[in-house]
Formats: sequence, structure tokens, C-alpha cells
Amino acid sequence: MSLWLALKLVLVAGSSVFCILAAIAARRHRSEALPVPPLSHTPPPVSILKPLKGADEGLADNLRSFFAQDYPGEFEVLLAVRTPEDAAVPIAQAVRAEFPRIASRILFVGEPPCANAKAWSLEHLTSAARFDLLAMADSDIRVTPAFLRTVAAEFERDPQLAVNTCPYRAVPGAGSVWSALEAMMMNTEFLAGILTARMLEGMRFAVGPTIVARRSAIDAIGGWPALKDYLAEDFVLGQRAAARGLGVGLSGYVIEHRIGAQHFDANARHRLRWCRSTRRSRPAGYAGQLFTYALPWMLLALPWSLAALPVWIWSKLETAAFTLRDPLCRRYWYAVPAAEIASFIFWLGGFFGNTIAWRGRTYYLHRDGRFERVN
Repeated sequence: MSLWLALKLVLVAGSSVFCILAAIAARRHRSEALPVPPLSHTPPPVSILKPLKGADEGLADNLRSFFAQDYPGEFEVLLAVRTPEDAAVPIAQAVRAEFPRIASRILFVGEPPCANAKAWSLEHLTSAARFDLLAMADSDIRVTPAFLRTVAAEFERDPQLAVNTCPYRAVPGAGSVWSALEAMMMNTEFLAGILTARMLEGMRFAVGPTIVARRSAIDAIGGWPALKDYLAEDFVLGQRAAARGLGVGLSGYVIEHRIGAQHFDANARHRLRWCRSTRRSRPAGYAGQLFTYALPWMLLALPWSLAALPVWIWSKLETAAFTLRDPLCRRYWYAVPAAEIASFIFWLGGFFGNTIAWRGRTYYLHRDGRFERVN
């Protein structure tokens, strides 16, 4: 056996172990997702915080889903935009008019003086929020009417819970092959990484695009000003909360992440931004993703690697089909291998370059995960 073949088989073996761990982690997550208990007679009031920028695809329906909550307690919806001229404003106003009985406000927060515009908006939204339980969701998130009822019950059930991440099922826009491949990656590989990390070391991080947290947890880590220079402010939020002994969890509620339809150029910029951000935020973890890509190594080691194929299929079924109940991967199962190969290529690309493009601006990424605008 040549050294090159031996190396390939080692990579196949390592990635197969990850697939097994991911499948077990997915099963464990489902078994631990207890039935949501009924809320108390006085359910906690909730402030929903929504930073907005531009007229995202499906924005009206996304916003409408947060107003149409079947929640017995009090809640409010706060929306942040930079200026009254933002294209999101008329859409937000129209949705607010559909729900006159729901307390809501639009905040104009101005141009951010920091790199992370989302953290700037969340700082203003948190200051304006009336309640201590904060549900923070990006503009491309859609939920069912049971969202608030479920996440509030999880906080009532566990008084130690301070920060709670909602797993998500990515939904691509119509007509975009590249967005569909990215969504498949999120619903298989990305979720597998989260579930495996949770099983092995507990939730010591948080991931957007929807996080529910107690205001006291935000204050404990120094508030949003402490996160304003980090690109992955969600990850740092959970990391710092866990380091302070606060409870960080993974919700049993699955949100929909509507990623829209993108051409290749826009999708490639978006995915490289994500890869480079992860590399800077978690350099060791990013390098360790070498073993999360089983299929490329299996293809390189054919025909000796065919025995690992059932394990790879098992991991995809446990994450996308059984945990997320993802109709995209079920319908286009034959494209899941292409999604993993594309993700592997972007992962390799993430090792190169220290700049990202975000909403028409260029930023430089520092080694500690902070970033700054490049003039």
C-alpha cells in the first residue's frame, strides 16, 4: 500500500468517525427534546428584536410570521433600520398596519460607527425593549405561530438557561442552484457540526440567525459594545456567556432560514465570508473540519472506501431528514453529494485571504475574529 493511499484511507476513517458521531448526536438531540410543557399562568413577556437592512426576498412574510404569534403572554416587536429611506421601511410599516393590536415600533438608528452593523442595531433595540427576555432574529427568518410559546416555555423550564440558539432549516429561493446547494450544506453538514460539538463538549457557543437570551446575559458579557467589532458576534456571545458559567442551550424549536436566490458570484462571496469568519473565530475548529468532509475523501480512495458510504448516508438522514425534516434534501437527495463537494471547495478557499465583502463594503478580518472596514 502506497503512502498516499494510506493517507487517504486515514482521512476516510476519520471522516467516517465524524459521520457516526454526527448521527448519534442528532438522535440524542431528538431524544432530549422534551415535549414543551404548558406555560405558567403568567408567561414571561418577550421583546422580539429585528435588525433590518433593505428589502430582502420574502421580507413581508418573514416579518408577518413574528407578528402572528399564538402567545398567551405579552410581547412586542421592535424593528431597527438605519434611515427612513431604507427599502425595508415601507414593508415594515405595511406589516405593522396588519397587526394593530401588537405593540411594535420602528427605530431609526443611523449609520453604525462600528464594523458590525447588526450589533449596533441590537444595542439600540435592547435599550428600547420593555422586557427582559429578548428574541433576536435576522430579517431572513420565518417562524410558525408556536415560536414564542416554545422558546418561552424552555426558559421557564430551565431557570439557569441564559442564551438559547434555535437550529434552522435553510430554504433557498426559487431558481437558484447555488442557493439550493448552500441550503443542503446547512441542513446536513453545518447542523452535524453543531450537534456533534454540543454532544462532545456542551453548548459553549451560539449561532445566529435566531438567538433568545435574557437581558442579564447580555449585560454580563459587557453588552453589545463588547461585541461590536466581531464579525461572528453570535458565536462570541455564546462563548463569553458559557465562560461566565451562564447556561447556553440549543432549542428544540427549528426556525426557517430563508436564504433567498443568489447567482454564483453573490453566493460565492457570501460563502467565502462565512468560511473566513469561521477560520478567524475558531481556527482550530476550522482546520478540524478536514474530517467533516467524508465524501471527497471517499471519492479519492475508491474503491477501498465504498464500505464507508452507508455511514455517510446515515449521517445525512439523521440530520436533514429526521432532525430538520427538510423537504429540500428529501426531494433532491441526488444533489446532496454535489452540495458537500461544493462546500469542501469553499472550505479550502476559506484558508486564503483576510478580507470579506458584505453589503457592498470590504472589511479586513483580524486574527482574533474582529474586523474593520477597508477604505
